[in-house]
Amino acid sequence: MLSSRLLRRRKFKTKLVQNKLKYRCYSSNVVLSQVKIDGIGTLPPFHKIAPTDVAPSVKSGLEELSSNLDLVESTLKTSGPNWDTVISPIESIERKLVQHLWHPIQHLTSVSNTKELSDAYSQVLDSLVAFNLRIEQNKDIYVGLNHLKNGASWDSLNESQKRIVDLKLRSAELSGVGLEGQAKGEFNDIQKKLSQLSQTFQNNVLESTKEYDLVITNKEDLDGFPESILALYSQSYNQSKDTTESTPENGPWRVTLDIPSFGPFLDYCKNRQMREDIYRVYISRASSGEKDNVPIILEILHLRQKMSEILPNDYKNYAEISIASKMAESVEQVKELASYFLEKSYPHAQKDLQELQAYATSKGADYNLRQWDISYWVEQLKKDKFGYTQEDLRPYFQFPLVLEGLFTLAEKLFGITVKQYDNKDIPKWDESCIFFQVFNKGETNPIAGFYLDPYSRPNNKSGGAWMSDVHTLQTEYNKVQQIPIAHIVCNGTPPTGDTPSLMTFNEVTTLFHEFGHALQHMLTREENFSVSGISGVEWDAVELPSQFMENWCYHKPTLQGLTKHVETGEVMPDELFDKIYAAKNFRAGSFILRQLSFGILDMELHSREPGSYDLVQLQTEINEKTSLLPTLPEDRFLCSFQHIFGGGYAAGYYSYLWAEILSADAFEAFIEVGLENDEKVSELGKKFRDTILSKGGGRDPMSVFVDFRGTKPSPDSLLKEKGLL
Repeated sequence: MLSSRLLRRRKFKTKLVQNKLKYRCYSSNVVLSQVKIDGIGTLPPFHKIAPTDVAPSVKSGLEELSSNLDLVESTLKTSGPNWDTVISPIESIERKLVQHLWHPIQHLTSVSNTKELSDAYSQVLDSLVAFNLRIEQNKDIYVGLNHLKNGASWDSLNESQKRIVDLKLRSAELSGVGLEGQAKGEFNDIQKKLSQLSQTFQNNVLESTKEYDLVITNKEDLDGFPESILALYSQSYNQSKDTTESTPENGPWRVTLDIPSFGPFLDYCKNRQMREDIYRVYISRASSGEKDNVPIILEILHLRQKMSEILPNDYKNYAEISIASKMAESVEQVKELASYFLEKSYPHAQKDLQELQAYATSKGADYNLRQWDISYWVEQLKKDKFGYTQEDLRPYFQFPLVLEGLFTLAEKLFGITVKQYDNKDIPKWDESCIFFQVFNKGETNPIAGFYLDPYSRPNNKSGGAWMSDVHTLQTEYNKVQQIPIAHIVCNGTPPTGDTPSLMTFNEVTTLFHEFGHALQHMLTREENFSVSGISGVEWDAVELPSQFMENWCYHKPTLQGLTKHVETGEVMPDELFDKIYAAKNFRAGSFILRQLSFGILDMELHSREPGSYDLVQLQTEINEKTSLLPTLPEDRFLCSFQHIFGGGYAAGYYSYLWAEILSADAFEAFIEVGLENDEKVSELGKKFRDTILSKGGGRDPMSVFVDFRGTKPSPDSLLKEKGLL
């Protein structure tokens, strides 16, 4: 997953503007006071930012940036519009706004949140949104962009520069540059309100997840649980009580709603009533009391629809606004794709459920399976059918060795080396964070860097996994001033005692996924800030590198290269890998159906008139088409659907499926040359780097894909890969 992207721009080139702005001093501004690191450039002062710093830092930062924007406007009037008076100075302002001022605060609310920090961030959101809108709706800049688009200098611009102009024109139009008077005021109020609502939505999910725990004192209730999970539950209890009372053998044990804790509980708990109880709590998070997200969802949907009515482009709904900046051509095309995949996957999902019910019945289950039963019986069936469980794999996946194997693959495919950078001056928000440098193979100067925040911290860290940018590539006079820096944030199983983090296979694939995002950000060759790395890449194409990297988890030499049993030191045996590979498409129909359920619901929410349907009724209606189990009355999944109400995937959740089609087709190219043919794989990896990973948003994504593959992708590539066609 990608964090919600704000803006990603570039540095000033204009000498007139640059000379006046270059030496602005931000040393008194805590947030803007970047930490200089040799060989890296600068990094935000994550370790210094306190809640009390937020308001004064944003206030003074926006004052400086506002003066800079005044200067740009006056320069446009006196010097006329050209690349150096329109694009370069605006990108410099936007870089400072987003990556130096806005993003560090937003990031901390996701990885090290407190009520004080959350409140401080909420208080400055309106001013940040307002300044961003001042840029997007600036008539002088918009006129300048159109002058570039239609003027004599257009043909002298390269492809990347032309695309930047087009992207900025589109962004301005979608941001209301054509609005005046009351309509403009109403639109801007909507933008501010949506930012606040999104932040509140996320806070409610985090707080409602934190406030529940289940303390177990009877070891019989945990019969059959792996030792690693018992150790995790014991450690969780001790941390919550600031004690050493609990032991993995004798408890007490504490179960929470964060995925590394909740997931295994559903997988292994034999007590059906306990499974049901915790499941019902999980699906009703943030749906009652002060943390009720239902009214927030309704207001978000209403405001998004209102946006579509205000914008002068005859948009019927918010879904059409969303698709306007996507690779997909229309809402109808997305819905047709969903219908096609629903037709192909539903029969397979039916067979999955029938097989699971028959298996459970044969093992003594005298009931029809419900939602809280699925994970438990799937784990049991997988064990009997393929001869292993997730926990059988965990001892092989020691986090440090998984990282080492991942970096070895990156070296083979893309010609890079990754090294941990143990510099005490690197600012961190938590001691478990690790910083890495990325080098071209055989070179000594780093070309990129990234933070890795690997472990779950349910008390102050949002769930899920995501990649976001810290800094994009910045050059001046053909010299690199700032290498690209990324965040990779996961919520994996933390270490327990002296034992390193032992990862589930799902956690391994998640790490590969997020590293794929980071590679596109870090290996960019685009020097224009607006299209460098992941910037400017259409949302439904941006998941291609991440989905692509997941495929390598099913390549035997790669996967075995990640493994060493924590007790015996044994590499994962061929027999166990063969079982994993055999299970690759286990319940693939059910998985696709689940993704379709999320995507279809998202698109329907944003393409229907708010108020014309009941929220719960619509969810039930979609579930009847995309789920084989009846919707539970208290199911409020939408209240924790952060992708579309707290992230950037509104009317865009289909992007995961869309990009998986691209990824399946791209990986097929490697299969065609032979995955064991190292020379050919390296050659193709270089081509992947030189196209998909390096071109960023500087070229439209379909053209980039064709540059790599030689042809457009086919939906059937994914269906064939999943065994559904």
